[in-house]
Amino acid sequence: MLVDRPLERGEIQPAASPPRRLAPRALGLLAATGVLLVVTAASIAVGAKPIPLDQVWHGLFHYTGSDTDVVVKDVRLPRTLLGLLAGSGLGLAGAVMQALTRNPLADPGLLGVNAGASAAVVSAISFLGVTSLTGYVWFAFLGAAVVSAVVYVLGGSRSATPVRLALAGTAMTAALYGYINAVMLLDTAALDKMRFWTVGSLASANMSLVGQVLPFLVVGSLLALGLARPLNAMALGDDTARSLGAHLTRTRVLAMVALTLLCGAATAACGPIVFVGLMIPHLVRALTGPDLRWILPYAAVLSPVLLLGADVVGRVVARPAELQVGIVTALMGGPVFIHLIRRRRMAHL
Repeated sequence: MLVDRPLERGEIQPAASPPRRLAPRALGLLAATGVLLVVTAASIAVGAKPIPLDQVWHGLFHYTGSDTDVVVKDVRLPRTLLGLLAGSGLGLAGAVMQALTRNPLADPGLLGVNAGASAAVVSAISFLGVTSLTGYVWFAFLGAAVVSAVVYVLGGSRSATPVRLALAGTAMTAALYGYINAVMLLDTAALDKMRFWTVGSLASANMSLVGQVLPFLVVGSLLALGLARPLNAMALGDDTARSLGAHLTRTRVLAMVALTLLCGAATAACGPIVFVGLMIPHLVRALTGPDLRWILPYAAVLSPVLLLGADVVGRVVARPAELQVGIVTALMGGPVFIHLIRRRRMAHL
């Protein structure tokens, strides 16, 4: 605080303390949560058949089995819950990925997680005859986990660096997508079944699927949020992070585990959805600064806003049919992200 008395000879005026940013950040997070609640209500009420909010309330809490109640509770509620979970997972995964690789343009697919999940799904369809979405989930998650482990080993394991991890992930992604394209060209049945999943969609959601991915996304989210402090230290450089007491190898391993759980489960349930994990953490960083203790909660709240909002738009613009959410996020995210990267002031890590 400033002194309110005359300064003596040689005495230096104390610097004014910087304004506290806690309150604006907390209020911003509260406002983002309010926006998420509005979008969640819109996801249940808006679609090919608009449903008034009073009927939405009736279908959720006074279920009688009417057509409207069935649409609300058995169709749109699971779809909305999956959008909330997958969106939050992708946003957290994107923020952790950008911090881990020190690259603000990194996305969850950079380490090959999406490619691993896709390769496992196409293999299950073509060679094992798996046809159900609930069957895809476990193969997709297994593929994501295996590829994450391989990328970590190729990146140097204990001596892994952000650049080596990114290069290993890029190489694995290229190889796996070559394999995926070869299998789909040789097996037209696999091509037909993969075509819908690879676009990215929430349309096939059900409560069983939500229950299957929920534990992975909850554990991954808690792990990602717990890594905020060590990842903040690593952003200052490895030597500085060590001097601050950060355990680099453990942090990188746990970050890879969190990425596998979050991105693997979200991709398994919805297919590879682009731009959510790339754009939202970048936007959040421009609002909150580089502190991951704020970036991660903001990303967890705002990413479902984008995903559910894109899903609602896809249902409205093509009535009575719909555009898949993966297509809408690409169409919405592409121009916005181009605008962001062309701005003079970008948010740096």
